[in-house]
Amino acid sequence: MKNCLECDEKIIGREDKKFCSDGCRNAYNNKMNKDSTNLMRNINNKLRKNYRILCELNTEGKSKTTKSKLLSKGFDFDYFTSILNTKTGNTYHFLYDQGYLVLENDYYMLVKKDN
Repeated sequence: MKNCLECDEKIIGREDKKFCSDGCRNAYNNKMNKDSTNLMRNINNKLRKNYRILCELNTEGKSKTTKSKLLSKGFDFDYFTSILNTKTGNTYHFLYDQGYLVLENDYYMLVKKDN
């Protein structure tokens, strides 16, 4: 007879069971899958926040905004998921499918990638 990986109680039932209950299975998997450090969790939260801000300001798939508007909503320009350099020399910063291009006079072009 085997013991539960979470609480170490004896397991009753199928031979290949690893947990005594759904609660123990969930607790064990939550421990194993949680962001391993506060650093990762904080970075993921910043990426999510930036993404939400771009989605909120760019409902049409292409729009213009100002740096001050992005900053007032809490946008952090240090966090993005990818950079796209175009043949014309433009550099877009993306958060998943939402991106921005720096324009003149603190303006930003917001774009959405087509899938």
